[in-house]
Amino acid sequence: PELREKKAQFNVPVRIGNNVWIGAGAILPGVSGGVLAVVFDVYRPMMETLAHPGRGIRKYWHIFLPLGIGWAVGFLGLAKGISAAYALSDAATIWLFIGLIAGTFPALWREAGKEGHGRAAWIACGVCALSVFLSLFYVRHVLHVTVTPNFGWYNFCGALWGASVVLPGLTSSSIMMALGLYEPLLNSLAEMRLLALSACLPGMLLAMLLLARGVTWLLRTHYAVTFHGILGIVAASTLVIVPIRYDSVGEAVASLLCCAAGFLLAFFLEKLDRALPRA
Repeated sequence: PELREKKAQFNVPVRIGNNVWIGAGAILPGVSGGVLAVVFDVYRPMMETLAHPGRGIRKYWHIFLPLGIGWAVGFLGLAKGISAAYALSDAATIWLFIGLIAGTFPALWREAGKEGHGRAAWIACGVCALSVFLSLFYVRHVLHVTVTPNFGWYNFCGALWGASVVLPGLTSSSIMMALGLYEPLLNSLAEMRLLALSACLPGMLLAMLLLARGVTWLLRTHYAVTFHGILGIVAASTLVIVPIRYDSVGEAVASLLCCAAGFLLAFFLEKLDRALPRA
């Protein structure tokens, strides 16, 4: 009993630490907050609560305090650090994010295989991967679309954030980067410009509420197909942000080291979370 009590005490700060990455997933290019929510075992409670707020809050209230604290720290607290890292080396920073994503793949594979890896599931994986890769590649490297940030576009960014939480694998920051919205929004976060941030809230809340029930239904009725589709989306949205230009050999080596560090960090956090007792 004493050992169990110590584990429970250790549980809360570790879960807050894990939830920091869920919040950071909203602003890390190529990283999905929804995927990290799946990895750290808070996705289902979150979806149940969004679909049925009254019942979900009564059932999972003890999860949402560490989730809220961690999400706020990750979302707002890491923005300045990410902005500074980009200034030092955007390639190395992106490779760190790629390593973080790769570190979550073993957990995603286990989650996707809970109801088997059938033919339909693999078809969903391939179709989602190809569709997302071609779409993002076309917008990012062919169209070169750039928009001017304003209230409407910040609302669009908020909707992407909300959708990336509800739809694991949707990497909102990659889409923002493709449209030229990512750096202005990151600077707004780093400098705590509350007007720009508050403009994102309506779109974020609306997207989460509108999508929650549909995604909950898909996971309940077509779990394997849905999750293999998520795997395809994660892989494609990661490939499309791989840097192809480096300023020096030193930057390329630093990128490799950052990728390895990101992988080990995500892998370790997921293993640590699985070792903790479930509330």
